[in-house]
Amino acid sequence: MLSFVVMEAEIEVFLKTAFAEDIKDGDHSTLACIPADAKKKAQLLIKEGGILAGVDLAKYIFSYTDASLQMEVFVKDGATVQPGDVAFEVFGSARSILRSERIVLNCMQRMSAIATKTRKFVELIEGLDTKVLDTRKTTPGIRFMEKWAVRIGGGMNHRFGLYDMIMLKDNHIDFAGGIDRAIMKTNTYLDQINKRLKIEVETRNLDEVKQVLAVGGVDRIMLDNFSLDDVRSAVSMINGKFETEASGEINMDTVRQFAACGVDYVSVGAITHSINNLDLSLKAINE
Repeated sequence: MLSFVVMEAEIEVFLKTAFAEDIKDGDHSTLACIPADAKKKAQLLIKEGGILAGVDLAKYIFSYTDASLQMEVFVKDGATVQPGDVAFEVFGSARSILRSERIVLNCMQRMSAIATKTRKFVELIEGLDTKVLDTRKTTPGIRFMEKWAVRIGGGMNHRFGLYDMIMLKDNHIDFAGGIDRAIMKTNTYLDQINKRLKIEVETRNLDEVKQVLAVGGVDRIMLDNFSLDDVRSAVSMINGKFETEASGEINMDTVRQFAACGVDYVSVGAITHSINNLDLSLKAINE
């Protein structure tokens, strides 16, 4: 899981970029017709059912815009919402609310969609010991946000990037000269730099699983694009010596079948790269 320290740093970088992109030399629509001293209230209206995500991020966004803005939250991250629900109200400078509106919505709509899709996968394997993992198939610049949404939806984060876990994929193995060389070189490298990182190896067939078992020195074996029969055979061969992860061709129709093979994890890129934003709206309240 991501540490909140890392997330706060990511949020600061993201907000600086997002507001610079949107405002540049001024929000002229707002400056033209909204008095500087106007105080208003708006509410986050749910227009489509799903899992709400991004409320805590919205707090950061409003505070970044204007520390005097006040939020009253009615629905927390991770809750199931239906059309007509009101997630929160925000009160304060009308100009500040309008400057924040689209960035809040863009983030929350995407996060809620990811959380909703993740929750569906999690529910499909309910009762089994397998966990749903995300991947690095994310949007550059907002990976922290998308992986945060996966957690809100009940999934787990795989590595955050190239720096926090070793993943020896097919190209690494081929470039290194084979599985045994890739694993041995990796362990030597970690010893040399005095760093402890988990090592996962991607395998493409049962023969490669046998090669990993012969070498050892890893933490997890990925079974990539294996048939269900081969996943079951691989899990039996590994026999709990290392964690197991099924990947590739895993969708809502197949996820329970793969999980039932006894793997520890199923990784699903679609929960971050193939989603449709949840319909939300920030509406002014005239009092």
